[in-house]
Amino acid sequence: MEKSIFRYLLRYTAPQQAYLLAVTVAYYPFLYLSLELPKIIVNEAIGGGVDPPYPMTVFGHTFIVETPQIRFLLALSFTYLFLVLVNGCFKFHINVYKGRLGERLLRRLRYQLYSRMLRFPLSRFRRLGQGEIIPIVTAEVEPLGGFIGTAFADPMFYGGQLVVILSFIMIQDPALGIAAIAFYPLQMYIIPKLQRRVNELAKRRVQNVRRLSDHIGETVSGIVDVRANDTANLELARLSARLGRIYDIRFELYQRKFFIKFLNNFIDKLTPFFFFSIGGYLVIKGELTLGALIAVLAAYKDLAAPWREMLVWYQQKEDVRIKYDQVVEQFGPPGMRDEEPEALAPEQALAGDIVANVSLVDDDGGRLLDSAVISLPVAGRAAIVGDAASGKSELAMMLGGLIAPSSGKVTIGGLDLAELPLAVTGRRIGYVGANAHLQNASISDNLVYGLKRQPPPAAVSPERASKLAESVMAGNSAYDFNADWIDYQAAGVDGPAALCGRMIETLHLVGLDHSVYQMGLRGNVDPGDQPETVEKILAARHALRDRLGDPAYARLVEPFDVNRYNTNATVGENLLFGVPVDNRFDMEHLADHPYVMDVLDRAGLMETFVEIGWRVAETMVELFADLPADHEFLQQFSFISAEDLPVFRTILGQSPDSAGIGPEARRRLLSLPFLLIVSRHRLGLIDAPMQERILAARQLFAAGLPASLDGAVAFFEEGQLNPAATIQDNMLFGKLAYGQAHSAQKVGALIDEVVDRVGLRTAVIAVGLRAPVGVGGARLSLAQRQRLAIGRALLKRPDILIVNEAAEALDRQSQAELIERLQADRTGRGLIWVMNQVVSPQLFDQIVVMKDGKVVEQGSYDVLTGLDGSLSELLDVA
Repeated sequence: MEKSIFRYLLRYTAPQQAYLLAVTVAYYPFLYLSLELPKIIVNEAIGGGVDPPYPMTVFGHTFIVETPQIRFLLALSFTYLFLVLVNGCFKFHINVYKGRLGERLLRRLRYQLYSRMLRFPLSRFRRLGQGEIIPIVTAEVEPLGGFIGTAFADPMFYGGQLVVILSFIMIQDPALGIAAIAFYPLQMYIIPKLQRRVNELAKRRVQNVRRLSDHIGETVSGIVDVRANDTANLELARLSARLGRIYDIRFELYQRKFFIKFLNNFIDKLTPFFFFSIGGYLVIKGELTLGALIAVLAAYKDLAAPWREMLVWYQQKEDVRIKYDQVVEQFGPPGMRDEEPEALAPEQALAGDIVANVSLVDDDGGRLLDSAVISLPVAGRAAIVGDAASGKSELAMMLGGLIAPSSGKVTIGGLDLAELPLAVTGRRIGYVGANAHLQNASISDNLVYGLKRQPPPAAVSPERASKLAESVMAGNSAYDFNADWIDYQAAGVDGPAALCGRMIETLHLVGLDHSVYQMGLRGNVDPGDQPETVEKILAARHALRDRLGDPAYARLVEPFDVNRYNTNATVGENLLFGVPVDNRFDMEHLADHPYVMDVLDRAGLMETFVEIGWRVAETMVELFADLPADHEFLQQFSFISAEDLPVFRTILGQSPDSAGIGPEARRRLLSLPFLLIVSRHRLGLIDAPMQERILAARQLFAAGLPASLDGAVAFFEEGQLNPAATIQDNMLFGKLAYGQAHSAQKVGALIDEVVDRVGLRTAVIAVGLRAPVGVGGARLSLAQRQRLAIGRALLKRPDILIVNEAAEALDRQSQAELIERLQADRTGRGLIWVMNQVVSPQLFDQIVVMKDGKVVEQGSYDVLTGLDGSLSELLDVA
């Protein structure tokens, strides 16, 4: 990056800056005319002779006016209005152009910073936290966008205005011109000196805000440990100290900034004093016309704005200069990878031997690797073992091309790994670390992430083409994010359908297929997109219905029936007899929905529900009012949260007559009956007659659904798939019965049996692939995240797969099974497994034993176990 903000601007915006300067120069004549014309109007049109002809002086030349005075006045006035319009158009065009230019270059700058961050040496991220990087790319460079368009244009635009206005004042009277600029040298001398301290404070403020961001990010990442160790007070005190430092800096900053503003305003108000005194004296003596004095005063009023803008520009320039210098410092670390061309390098399969003789020194001078020497065949199976301080993890990252050695090199088939482009190493080497990051997307999106290196050329719509052209003009990516980025050839398939099958095979290889199958059961299916899957789900429903007819299973599930009340469903679910499709019906807030209330009113259930709500509230308050908020009984059995119990106690203190209950209390009471489940709660409030009344309300609800709510609920229908319900619920077409021992496990086994019988498992897993993993994979367990990360590396079929302590969350048996499956799948391709605990070493061709940054042993399992060496010690520990 350029070292100076102005050199950076000229590098990328020189033609645009030249255009802005040209337009600004073209604006000056119109500005001068708009200053001259008011004097002509006052002196000549208003103060001239009554009857034409009469003389008129313009720019020192005398003309004879033949036009009547009123017509002449109107002509000059409309000319002045035209000049105002022209000047406004100039300003509008210049400001819009500056804004677009600034935003375009800001977009370029953020793109470049992000691109450079992707090429940082990994050691940089250990010293530079998220709290420092993110604010730089987002908030701290934002002022640069406002300055970029004004960097050259504003001095020319406002400086030119100053010159034009001062020239006009000088022409009217030199003494007034000198008075207008008398204090400018003083301001130009004092303001920069005061501004230097402001700049220092601004720099310190930015640094402290970054540290604050880093502290907050660190707390978010370690919130579990903060709570486990009860160190909230410590963290609050640390935050308070940081906020105090920022407060002190900003307070001094405000004092100095507003003193500068006070000084500018005071000097600005001194000049009119000279105008009134000197100009008034000259008018009285007849040496200056009143029109000229009025024009000078009007011109000086216009002079204040550009001078103020010039001072603002100077302060902004200093602020931006500091920010840009810090950006360059932070985003230019030593050891950063060179920028590579966007086009992918030709396919270059890796073969031969991996040979390394490397050393690695950390930032503090500690030796992580000390002349570590290994030699492995690319297509071999190798295990690297050692303790946590052995350097095995660093060696694995070096073999993956992720970190560069401090000395020595790694070669693959004679090629220096450090010189291979990422397009080759990213395709041909699969690396999985212990803390592999997952995108906040679906399982399938994470699996195919390694296949999305570059989209193939494809036609785009005119709208997308325009957006891509703008992206290129801003120095951003020329690739369409919405294109199909997946490299199907790398996955060994010919299209999306085959890729889905390949992903399911990969899930089986890493042992994640059953977990994804369970997620698929909780997903849903669009009948229009998957008619074959719908048929199988309905077939599974009928098969399950037959199996549930067996007396051993008959009481496990209560099926849905439009003419029967389901005692294992809530009152709300019974009323809707369907699943809300969107947020127009919220099952938690049915009492707030006007249509639901209208149905209750027409069914004659409104007052009954209020009474039931009253009785439920009485029971809840009586049972749980004295329990602590975190008591398990309150969490499991109460309809009312601990925070709301006092509210309901207050409601119960009112008259039980519904007429005496306020609207808010009435709404709260009405919300409670919708949560009742007859089989679970057994309060005797929803008896058989009440169930019949709710069934009648069900009919009213479905029959009278207004057009505005059409499609808001997917109703249950025998023989039809409910698109809003999960696959499991569609197959069961009912509710699991409460109170039946191990009902969930028994029904789950039945579902698995039926799913396999109708051939639905693959389709269910395909639905599970759409399940979101959450931020950083938070919805998955650590073991599931590690399996998924290994699957992601497997899917692109790399020549070398490096698993660097990336299966440590699995037990020894699961790890052994995983290693065996991967070795069987990767015939002819390499596998390097870095272990904390030694698992199935006999499955590997070569075992590399590391200690204190050195390779102390390398050989086959049989050879090394025959020696009384380091591997034997590790096996004894294991």
